[in-house]
Amino acid sequence: MAQAHADHHDPNVYFVPHGSKWPVFASVFLFATMVGLASWLNHIGWGKSVFFAGLLGLLFILFKWFADVIIESVSGFYNKQVDVSFRMGMVWFIFSEVMFFAAFFGALFYARQFALPWLGGEGDGAMTNATLWSDFTAAWPSSGPGNVGGHFQTIPAWGLPLINTLILLTSGVTVTLAHHALKAAHRKALLVWLGATVALGCLFLFYQAEEYIHAYKELNLTLGSGIYGSTFFMLTGFHGAHVTLGTLMLAIMWLRCAKGHFSKDQHFAFEAVAWYWHFVDVVWLGLFLFVYVL
Repeated sequence: MAQAHADHHDPNVYFVPHGSKWPVFASVFLFATMVGLASWLNHIGWGKSVFFAGLLGLLFILFKWFADVIIESVSGFYNKQVDVSFRMGMVWFIFSEVMFFAAFFGALFYARQFALPWLGGEGDGAMTNATLWSDFTAAWPSSGPGNVGGHFQTIPAWGLPLINTLILLTSGVTVTLAHHALKAAHRKALLVWLGATVALGCLFLFYQAEEYIHAYKELNLTLGSGIYGSTFFMLTGFHGAHVTLGTLMLAIMWLRCAKGHFSKDQHFAFEAVAWYWHFVDVVWLGLFLFVYVL
């Protein structure tokens, strides 16, 4: 049985919200953001302005949209059935994120294990190599035949990448401690550990920005540095975007916890963000191993 805004305390009633205008507006602003970004990258004058206007509009819409969801939650509209639906939705969302990163890891694996050896003259690529790129050596890291983007240096794994690894692993511990504090109804400890997680997320992003600046200015490692540069920045860049989103969500959870929105039995929003944060941690471990170490 489904019903909107009526008998919401009845456990047999599945809450269905009224129609919302936010998805339509979100789609419009998201489209404007993507058009602006594509135009900006192609050096069209109005692209930058459209990108930031679309991004600000999208953030505003998301704020209003999630505010509606929070109001519904604290008003008691969500029962056990709705909670199960939310959990299923979050599981599928994280699975889609796993597939997203699997595509980029797959591109890295293919380039290193198949394309690069073939270009270097292995197997039936020997004739191609001898004819077109006789001086090309198939060694990773590589910018590909023709030395696309010029010579570059890689970032040592045991510097900032190792520090960021320790930061994210520590943040996984602090968010778990915050979750245990929430379930034990220890509000002060909850805010301390969750605040520490937010701070560690910000620290990770600061060090990643430092790493990017160093790569561009001193190592000549850019997005245009052939196959290595493109896979490096696509993997670490998208991961950084996910850390940014996760840090923002954790900060919102901190504010909601400070307002007393969650109880030890009803706090799926917090759990969903914690799941997402642990996923971000696991992805970084894969990045650290396959991008920086190997």
